[in-house]
Amino acid sequence: MTASILITLCAFFVAGVSGVYTDGVSVSVNEGESVTLHTDVTTDQQEKISWYFNDIKLAEITGDLSKICTDVLCDGRFRNRLKLDNKDGSLTIKDNRPTDTGVYKLKITKNSRDLEKIFIVFVHSFFSTNTEGESAFVIEGDSVTLYTDVKTNQQEKIRWYFNDTRIAQISGDLSDTCTDVQCNEGTERFRDRLKLDHQTGSLTIRDPASGLYRLRISSSNTKTEKIFIVAVYDVSAAERDEMKRKSVKEGESVTLDPGVVKNPNYLMRWYFNDICIAVVNGNQSKIYTDDQCDERLRDRLKLNNQTGSLNITNITNTDSGDYKLKISSSRFSIMRSFTVTVSGEYHLFIQCMFPFILEYSSIFFGPLNEKVD
Repeated sequence: MTASILITLCAFFVAGVSGVYTDGVSVSVNEGESVTLHTDVTTDQQEKISWYFNDIKLAEITGDLSKICTDVLCDGRFRNRLKLDNKDGSLTIKDNRPTDTGVYKLKITKNSRDLEKIFIVFVHSFFSTNTEGESAFVIEGDSVTLYTDVKTNQQEKIRWYFNDTRIAQISGDLSDTCTDVQCNEGTERFRDRLKLDHQTGSLTIRDPASGLYRLRISSSNTKTEKIFIVAVYDVSAAERDEMKRKSVKEGESVTLDPGVVKNPNYLMRWYFNDICIAVVNGNQSKIYTDDQCDERLRDRLKLNNQTGSLNITNITNTDSGDYKLKISSSRFSIMRSFTVTVSGEYHLFIQCMFPFILEYSSIFFGPLNEKVD
């Protein structure tokens, strides 16, 4: 039986390898139904198409069909339930189960260029109650915070799981709290990368892994479960540096690009050295003139309402530092960091060529590098 499924394009379009923009597709399907994940391409002897589930390869096909495999490394999870289309590489998963919920990645390699597409699949169980699902798309190096939307009390116990492995736990009276290795000996995946909010039980993951994160809240009267799927785009170190590290000379302009297409339902905040300087909320944007950065960035910030990108004009040395972008929804927030380095090579060159001019200027106007109070 093939489901009539709901497919929605998610909010984030992230630059993939070689600068190819890719999209995330969210799919909802009921237990026992089938779903097909489409590549939207036609094979032509040149490309290799690979499918992954939570970063484990489960299917691959080459254009000339010389290499076709399905369910090679999944320990039988999808045995006899996968079908690969030889014409376009699309993948059909039959008889879906709740354990099939997760991140499916499609990678198409052709002429040394890679295109990546991510599918988020939610499989709804017949027996599940009070279960919600949410997906977040991040880039390697980001931090993501998953919200519980509760405040802990003396009666509640909050547990976090990653692909069915407990990674964090907290009780209302804080008598039973653990993260990662403390929760399960031998679990090293998230060592020193988890932070648990003792007031709400919300979980912050630095440099998260793709997969299913499950929240379970239990008290004497109720049990609640929420599902979060985090999809991490594979971006090369060189591309991350190009996006997140900017080097400019004084007097030039620089643009910090979020790397996503803005979701009108999300709130985007820009920070400079932990001071909020700009906000985009829906189609509205606001440039802050906080007292601490009033003089430093006055009239030199421009915000793109469509993309959320931040442009800083007429750069000065005092603009060097750490810039952060916080993308927030009601269920999670993503923190992305940028570094701007401003060099004064231009002024050093002038000083070498015309020292007498600088000396003359300093006599009448004072030192050129003197800060303005």
